[in-house]
Amino acid sequence: QVQLVESGGGLVQPGGSLRLSCAASGIIFSGNTMGWYRQAPGKQRESVATITSGGFTNYIDSVKGRFTISRDNAKNTVYLQMTSLEPEDTAVYYCTTTHWGVEYWGQGTQVTVSS
Repeated sequence: QVQLVESGGGLVQPGGSLRLSCAASGIIFSGNTMGWYRQAPGKQRESVATITSGGFTNYIDSVKGRFTISRDNAKNTVYLQMTSLEPEDTAVYYCTTTHWGVEYWGQGTQVTVSS
C-alpha cells in the first residue's frame, strides 16, 4: 500500500521560510520521481517542483530561486525548502508520485503566508 505523509506546514510571515517533508512508503522510493503540488483557494492545483530518481529538478517560474526540492533516499523522504515566502504561496501543498501508472497523493499540508 502506497502512502505519502506530508508535514511541516504552518503560518509564516512574508519573507519567512518553511521546510515541508513527505515520507513515502509502499514504493521503491529511490526509483520514483517525486513532486510537490499546491492548490490555493479558488485555483487549480499546480505543480510546484519535481525531482527525478537521478536528482534532476524542475520548478515553476514563480518559485525558482526561492524553493528547493530535495530527497533523502535512505529516509524515503522528499523535502521542499521554501524561502522568501510570499502571500501568493499560500496554499495546501501536496506530495505526489506515480507507481505502476497510478498517481498517489498525500493528504496535504497547509501553508499560510500572512502578516
